[in-house]
Amino acid sequence: MYNVILNLHSYWAFLVLLVLIVATFNSIIKYSSKKEYGPKDFRLALFTIIVSHIQLLIGIILYVVSPRLSLFSELGMGGVMKDSLTRLYLVEHPLINIIALVFITMGYSKHKSKLSSHAKFKTISIFYAIGLVLLLTRIPWNIWLGL
Repeated sequence: MYNVILNLHSYWAFLVLLVLIVATFNSIIKYSSKKEYGPKDFRLALFTIIVSHIQLLIGIILYVVSPRLSLFSELGMGGVMKDSLTRLYLVEHPLINIIALVFITMGYSKHKSKLSSHAKFKTISIFYAIGLVLLLTRIPWNIWLGL
């Protein structure tokens, strides 16, 4: 079961990154060119938050069923923090990615209350870009791309 969830989490991450990159650059480009905010922009922002939250749920399930979780009791918190790979999987990756999702969620929520297209695109651009940068910093690239 662990391997199935791990593969789902890994492959779903490609979708999350793709959609988040498209939504971020869409809002940056349309903000810069002063385009009108339309239904397609709303759907893209909504789809981004949906796939991101699904990834969070898959990640939480993966975290709970992970054999690495027992390392907390075996090594203690100090031992987990001393090993960079264990720290990445048990502390940094989950924590930073949850923070990234908070930024994405805040951006989506805040943009809905804005009245002008310019303000909507600016809000999405800022918050989605912060979330994207955070996500990109905590992906275990060497292992993830070796699937």
